[in-house]
Amino acid sequence: MVLSFSAAAHPHSFISLQSEPVVKDGLLSGFKMRWTMDEITSSDLLYDAGNAKPGSEVWKKLAAEVMANVLGQHYFSELWHNGQRVKFENRPDGYGLERDGLQAVLTFTLPLATPQPVAGQTFTFSTFDPTYYVDMFYDKDSDFSLPAALRAAL
Repeated sequence: MVLSFSAAAHPHSFISLQSEPVVKDGLLSGFKMRWTMDEITSSDLLYDAGNAKPGSEVWKKLAAEVMANVLGQHYFSELWHNGQRVKFENRPDGYGLERDGLQAVLTFTLPLATPQPVAGQTFTFSTFDPTYYVDMFYDKDSDFSLPAALRAAL
């Protein structure tokens, strides 16, 4: 007798996303990102942070560790333009980690390797974990917000 079991991947961590394109002088240069981790995922980070003050060396070290993982996964993000994948810089413009109640929040600016003109263009941006270990989602439509310059062009 042979039994076959299908393996279904399911997430073990959940990250609520907020993103905003960074546009200056008609060029898309990156995305401001805010990732809020679920309480269980956050627990180790918050334990390690203890009572450290925001912006302290403890928080900076933890942020660097988390960011190294994010960079190792190409920011868990893709940007497509005219059927071509747009490359990101290897280092974010800035990043930080902070506590929001019982959750850890990672903020960073995801920079494009080459700024892209936005007038009359269509882009596809997605953030996801290809292993399905982490469920990355926008909780509300407004969590992906457009800057005023882009809203006016629509």
